[in-house]
Amino acid sequence: MNIPLIIRLETTVTIPDKTKLARYERAPELGPRLLFFSGGSALKPFSQHIIRYTHNSIHLITPFDSGGSSAELRKAFHMLSVGDIRNRLLALADQSVRGNAEVYRLFAYRFPKNESNTSLQKRLDDLICSRPSLIRNIPNPMRKIIRNHLRDFRKQMPVHFDLRGANIGNLILAAGYLNNERQIDPVIFIFSRLVEARGIVRPTIGKDLHLVAELEDGTTVIGQHAITGKETAPLAQRIRRIYLSGSPDEVEPVDVEIRSKVKKLIAKAELICFPYGSFYSSLMANLLPHGIGAAIEANHCPKLFIPNLGHDPEQQDLPVHESVARLLDHLKSNLGRQTETNRLLNFVLIDSENGDYREGCNLKKLRQLGPRIIDTKLVSKNDRVSIDPEKLAPVLLSLT
Repeated sequence: MNIPLIIRLETTVTIPDKTKLARYERAPELGPRLLFFSGGSALKPFSQHIIRYTHNSIHLITPFDSGGSSAELRKAFHMLSVGDIRNRLLALADQSVRGNAEVYRLFAYRFPKNESNTSLQKRLDDLICSRPSLIRNIPNPMRKIIRNHLRDFRKQMPVHFDLRGANIGNLILAAGYLNNERQIDPVIFIFSRLVEARGIVRPTIGKDLHLVAELEDGTTVIGQHAITGKETAPLAQRIRRIYLSGSPDEVEPVDVEIRSKVKKLIAKAELICFPYGSFYSSLMANLLPHGIGAAIEANHCPKLFIPNLGHDPEQQDLPVHESVARLLDHLKSNLGRQTETNRLLNFVLIDSENGDYREGCNLKKLRQLGPRIIDTKLVSKNDRVSIDPEKLAPVLLSLT
């Protein structure tokens, strides 16, 4: 489907722009800098697909996960969550390079949940000694680097650390973080080289902070795991606002400034995307640090929001136009002043004909908010609740 679309007064864009797509596919190392504010696994299939066209995509990831094995690491070492960072790096990995498929398998591997901790410690020791084929098949020097990180983690691991369900990649990232004076960027660099990640991945902030949701009745819920509705019962009420706490156990509101490195990444983006995924714990949480709004406003590239299909437990019964309104209010609040809507958001991308917008998609109310609507096919015939990466990529790439 070709859709003529005006981005700037003097510029007309055709979607899909087949000339651009062919050029990007021929030389993905020169591809555009598409920036995504995300977290979790929703964008994983798209990230695996986009490296076909660009090796320069930028992924700003939420570091607030407080569930599963991430909770054990955070509790033991008082650190940011690294699970979503690892997940995105693996999604961007080039598995065609020698040794990368083996590294990918190791970094994605989780210890069983039904074994004793003594047995799992033995498994970890075996990995350090290169006994299992899972690590033995990885060529040097990659294998040696990985073994050194696992050995360092083992030395620093508390006696009663629970390894059930622990992800090996997370343990390696945690070891690198601790060995680099609690700086996450150096270990992300090493990890990126190990898996040949075709893109840039960074946490929005590098501190040990926790997500808090204030519900409409004024009660508060602490911890991302308690907000998503995946590990606990879904929230009984809509979320009024979210903010950050310095404590995982009680509300200790904190203000945090955007990192200068993140500000520079936003400044050089050629398209800024607020993608689908958990609306509050993945998208809105990424937009909490002070300075995010100003950095987005200062970049004059196209900015686009992709609403969720299906049901997002965090959004309750929030229709698309209300999601857009909340996103804009959130950005303006971060900015600390009013600004023109098109400085923060230009487009809302939907598939009104084929997509299942469970909470409703009122095009009239959506248009009244200001951003232009791009209404095109985004889902496959047999799955109305999932964005098809092969249909989404041409839209985003054509807008750059």
